[in-house]
Amino acid sequence: MTGLIKKIIALMSGSAVESIGLLIARLALGGVFWRSSTSRMEEGSWTKLSENVLYQFSEAPFNNVPIINGDFGAYFTSYMELTVAILLLLGLFTRFGALATIAMAAIIQIYVFPTIPHLWATIALWIGLAMFLVVRGGGIFSADRLLGHKFG
Repeated sequence: MTGLIKKIIALMSGSAVESIGLLIARLALGGVFWRSSTSRMEEGSWTKLSENVLYQFSEAPFNNVPIINGDFGAYFTSYMELTVAILLLLGLFTRFGALATIAMAAIIQIYVFPTIPHLWATIALWIGLAMFLVVRGGGIFSADRLLGHKFG
């Protein structure tokens, strides 16, 4: 029985299984930011933000973020989310994308939605997945691996 358990553990500890977990983490986290950024764009556009988004970033709580508020905040946030989403979905510069996700999550938690329920329901999950990607990289199913990036 102990031998069977050791074989199962050895099988589950392989790089393929770990990379499946990393792929799922990248798709989950990248998907969140993809949907967030693309929901802010005008229908059929990748660059034009809707008027509602520009208004939203000029009002509380979004205008509470120092420097990154108003029209600049709307554009910066939307394009940063889109860039990070693409990097994570492709597994390109995965560690950089994950670090950017941690920074965005911290800013959202501190300045936009500074509540404990938001921290545990959303931010803790994002940071947990992102930390997993920072530590382990994109895995074997990533552009980083295909391109031979040592820091991906």
